[in-house]
Amino acid sequence: MKTLNKQLEAYAQLSQAAFADPFAFLGPFIDPKQGVALRVWMPGASKVSLMIDGEDRVELEREEESGFVLKQERNLHFTHYSLAVDWNGTEQIVDDPYQYHSIYAEYDDLHTPKDMYKHMGAQFITMERDGKQISGTRFLVYAPHASSCSLVGAFNQWDGRRHPMQRLDYGIWGLFVPNLPEGTQYKFELKGPNGEGLPHKADPWGAHSEQYPSFASLTYDHTRYQWQDEKWQNRPVTEKRKQALSFYELHVGSWKRNENGDFLNYRELADELIPYLVDMGYSHVELMPVSEHPFYGSWGYQPVGLFAPTSRYGSPDDFKYFVDQCHQAGLGVVLDWVPAHFPSDDHGLANFDGTPLYHDPDPRRGWHQDWNSFIYDMGREHVRRFLVSNALYWFEQFHIDGIRVDAVASMLYLDYSRSHDQWIPNVNGGNENYDAIATLKWMNEEVYKYFPNAMTIAEESTAFPGVSAPTFMGGLGFGFKWNMGWMHDSLSYIKEDPIHRKYHHNTITFPLVYAHSENYVLSLSHDEVVYGKGSIHDKMPGDEWQKTANLRAYLGYMYAQPGKKLNFMGAEIGQTAEWNHDDQLQWFLLQFERHQGVQALTRDLNNLYRDEKAMHDQDCDPAGFEWRLQDSAEASVLAHERISEGGERILVISNFTPVPHDSFRLGVPNEGTYELLLNTDDAKYHGSDYAVKANVKTEATQSEGLPQSLLLSLPPLSTVFYKLK
Repeated sequence: MKTLNKQLEAYAQLSQAAFADPFAFLGPFIDPKQGVALRVWMPGASKVSLMIDGEDRVELEREEESGFVLKQERNLHFTHYSLAVDWNGTEQIVDDPYQYHSIYAEYDDLHTPKDMYKHMGAQFITMERDGKQISGTRFLVYAPHASSCSLVGAFNQWDGRRHPMQRLDYGIWGLFVPNLPEGTQYKFELKGPNGEGLPHKADPWGAHSEQYPSFASLTYDHTRYQWQDEKWQNRPVTEKRKQALSFYELHVGSWKRNENGDFLNYRELADELIPYLVDMGYSHVELMPVSEHPFYGSWGYQPVGLFAPTSRYGSPDDFKYFVDQCHQAGLGVVLDWVPAHFPSDDHGLANFDGTPLYHDPDPRRGWHQDWNSFIYDMGREHVRRFLVSNALYWFEQFHIDGIRVDAVASMLYLDYSRSHDQWIPNVNGGNENYDAIATLKWMNEEVYKYFPNAMTIAEESTAFPGVSAPTFMGGLGFGFKWNMGWMHDSLSYIKEDPIHRKYHHNTITFPLVYAHSENYVLSLSHDEVVYGKGSIHDKMPGDEWQKTANLRAYLGYMYAQPGKKLNFMGAEIGQTAEWNHDDQLQWFLLQFERHQGVQALTRDLNNLYRDEKAMHDQDCDPAGFEWRLQDSAEASVLAHERISEGGERILVISNFTPVPHDSFRLGVPNEGTYELLLNTDDAKYHGSDYAVKANVKTEATQSEGLPQSLLLSLPPLSTVFYKLK
């Protein structure tokens, strides 16, 4: 009677997709005391037959409406078997998943971030059964508070009763399903701690997924793609602080569209974009988030599938092709990465197992008011490991070269964008988020340990100390930090009418006070050209000619400043409209000479920045910069020298008014001849072509406290570069 009651209870739970221990009830050799050699659960089947090589088919007896059994008295050589399932006249041959019990025991290192993504989610593996090698897909998902978990998909008509998963160790559920083809749709059907039903969940570790309305995960084989970037991958490890890094920030869906107005896929993007960036002299393309996100209008900053490149633009293999082609052309690839928060979409991480598994249940720590999204609780070990593993995954599986970590400030501070009564202090009463700080440090240590040629870049908008300092020195361990202060101050200055700039001179010079406090990237990012801010070109004052002249002078000044460079797409052609993610860039502007000029100047600035060591090899060292003139507010003229480790010197003078100077005397510390390298007012950039000296020799005339000086001609609204011979 006791055995019968257990049997009835098991069937009842199976029929409700609520059974947590299917290996104890289904499959072969369940319990000799029950007199059953095999039990099969097949809802909706008319009949089920056992198939064993070398044996005749044996039809199973119906034990319950959906339960079929083989009695012990059958004298069969019971080895690997298949099932012939009759679905109302249609036969399907099935390799029974419940004959594969040992799907997990060999993975002792599952908890380490470097190994987790190789085991969690859907993995193509080979299992041995009675000497046979059986290929299939193993599914593992972490849901410690779920009372049951089933695998659902197109292969079982999304029926949660068909493939109950087994509760394994560490809160993980698992099942091996033989012979599923690549590209199989699947999700997880979980019941909460009290048996309550939950929305079907996409795989948090899924490598591929579908778009609306299914949002289903898709099985994907990472081993199939054949990389061709060995030369790039085997290049020597270099100190990135000393390299000329020029990033082109790009949103895949709106850089360029095809003739029908549709997205370019990853392969089409590679064919169009890479020759363009090589010609323009950029060293890296930085992609706004490509991790799968349900809402296109979030630009990727509300990701649900952290391990899947968005399928809007193609398959994971297509994305690998894009990266591969970039590397073969000498271009690095940086991805925006979003570990700060995740959206509340039902198919995502929100209340994944019926509990706030990935976020703090207290909204003062777990809910981001600005972005209406959940905040990762980095005080939980499984969250930390999930995120660190994801960072490593992109470097290993997709060969990327760097990550730019979004919204770091929101992670570092418990009171970020909160009123005084909407946050909870840390254990010491402060506003620092110790858990997030520790996680970011660990992530950086792991990335640089396994990928020494990598870069990690922080978008961090405060004065938090040591963002780009090594962790062994107390820093966060990032390689670089976006210089948000430089961006804000320089744009604030350049937006002023030239006649008023003398009253704002300290605004443009102040960023040099802290220019070497971090390893900085000077960024003119997408955030500066949306939400009514206008394009970079349109921030400039004056008529069309003056706007373009101001932009050219400003770009010249940017490239001359210490720090790596980043421009959002469109700035290089002088885009006049604010960025619109539903359209492509204003490529038609290149029919006009002044926009051709901005493009040509950007190309030459990238080349100058790369070719001249003085322009980059001491970007992050105070020894690489010396003011020559910083207090000429009335004339709105700035001058400085960039200095290489080998002592090469390049003098840069910016005139931020439309007033030219025929005889502008400037003191310099070294005697010699200065040769003109670049003039943003040159006719080839559609400038005024004001006469500028190609070579200027120092004179023994004291100026700015120096014994010799140069007598220069300064064009209006311009930046000029001279190199000391």
